[in-house]
Amino acid sequence: MREAALPRPVGHWFEEMPFRRAHLLAAIALFMAFVIESWEQLALIYVSGDLGTEFGIDEGRIGWVLSAVALGMIPGSLVWGPVSDRIGRRNVCLWSLGVYGVIALASVASPNFTVLMVTRFLSGLALAGIYTVTFPYFLELLPSRLRGQAAVFLSIGWPIGVLLAVGVTQLVGGLGWHVVAITSALAGIWVFAIRAWVPESPYWLAERGRHEEAAAVLRRLGADVPEGTVFATADSAREAVRERQGQTIDLFRGRLLRLTVLMLVVNFTFNWGYWGLQTWLPTLLQDKGLSMSASLGFVALSAVCMIPGYVSASYLTGRFGRRKVFLPYVALAAVSGVAFAYADSLTEMYAANFALSFFFLGAWGVWNTWNGEFYPTSLRATGYAWATAAQLGATALAPSVVGYLLARATGYSSTILFIMAFLAVALLCALPLPETEGKDLE
Repeated sequence: MREAALPRPVGHWFEEMPFRRAHLLAAIALFMAFVIESWEQLALIYVSGDLGTEFGIDEGRIGWVLSAVALGMIPGSLVWGPVSDRIGRRNVCLWSLGVYGVIALASVASPNFTVLMVTRFLSGLALAGIYTVTFPYFLELLPSRLRGQAAVFLSIGWPIGVLLAVGVTQLVGGLGWHVVAITSALAGIWVFAIRAWVPESPYWLAERGRHEEAAAVLRRLGADVPEGTVFATADSAREAVRERQGQTIDLFRGRLLRLTVLMLVVNFTFNWGYWGLQTWLPTLLQDKGLSMSASLGFVALSAVCMIPGYVSASYLTGRFGRRKVFLPYVALAAVSGVAFAYADSLTEMYAANFALSFFFLGAWGVWNTWNGEFYPTSLRATGYAWATAAQLGATALAPSVVGYLLARATGYSSTILFIMAFLAVALLCALPLPETEGKDLE
């Protein structure tokens, strides 16, 4: 009981915590949420021709339909992040995924282009909640020594979503875009798994003064927390913390200003490098002589190569930290991109693109973890929300800009070099960011 009288931060109880079944169930639930997020952003890309036929729209308006989810997620992330810091990670996940499923299902009945655009935008607005919260939420449930490794494994949900989008679309795409959209909407049912398997973040509960509930969650996760424990928080002025929970302006004050600016630039430029290439990869490959079916096979194989990239990054970040893995992986991804741009044969092109996928997505896994560890609990989801908005801004802009370059016959090699230049900027801006491996979350 003496130990209970000495306030300690929540992070203390994660230092020696074992990895238990409760962690595994939470990992499965949030892993599948990330798969759903990946799937939703990509699924309709591979049945875009069907959209044009049904609604009588040209490629420009098809592009708007495909971008509508990402466009909705930009304001959605900026709303859901601060909301998560106020009402909790779990509540945001449940409401976000549940509402997404309803709206996505409604989009199937869209009678025209305008209604389809609106429903796709609103589904993105809803999905942004769980998309924004997934990683910081997971980090707040993990033992400190496993935080980096486990969170990188969560990132493997992205290529799994890509493979599902390609595979399921090939299987049922012939039945029309409606079937693909219905399949996406049914993912909303996964909200029941999250409700059953994922507890609220004990960091958030303690920050809100709900110490008994925080202690109960820690015991569920395997910590031996004494009855009556009161946790120390980052700010002893409890009411001030509660009042300022999720205040965006705090990201741009004092010591956090420089960190926030660097973080936003890395998120924008790094995501630009990925989506600028990913969106137009089938077109670029066809310019090199591959058929559409061969190009989709190339994309699928690239997604497979992402998985060992994540696995290697997970192992290495646990041994060497975030910076010493992220920076070399980004540099090697850029080198692989240059090799891809100047590949003279199909064999060289495959080898370079597979190396690009390996290092690019390995770096992404580390970044998803690192990015969620910069801010204190009262601002963690808000900071991640701004990071997500920066990523989604690049997701929305990069395809259009790269498409403009291709339309102006800039050329295959120069277009890819332009995309890779953004990785160089991401690399430089990541250099001053603080190492977080092995440190307790604030």
